[in-house]
Amino acid sequence: MFGNLMSRFLGGAGGGASVDHADMQDLVRAGETAIVDVREPHEFAAGRIPGAINLPLSQFDPAKLPEGKAIVFVCLSGARSNHAMAIAARAGRTDLRNYVEGMSGWRARGGRVVA
Repeated sequence: MFGNLMSRFLGGAGGGASVDHADMQDLVRAGETAIVDVREPHEFAAGRIPGAINLPLSQFDPAKLPEGKAIVFVCLSGARSNHAMAIAARAGRTDLRNYVEGMSGWRARGGRVVA
């Protein structure tokens, strides 16, 4: 199952640049993906997906993205994270996905949140 998920994540079957909720839960559990939350620091402090790091879009620098792991971007509703993903792609990163449901969707579906 995880191999199939990573295949889709890295551009195999399914393609695209987004991650649905079920895949996001699997990625969080596996801990082998860097979750980059691009919300502002006060939003991040109010609650985040476990293991996420904060690189706010207002100061976003793709050079600060973790190396050696695929990246999933998250924000509140998917718009800022999509923008950050586009910036990172223009900088040459290819291991990128966007969790389009964002923190709103994560919370609405009962995803674990830490402060």
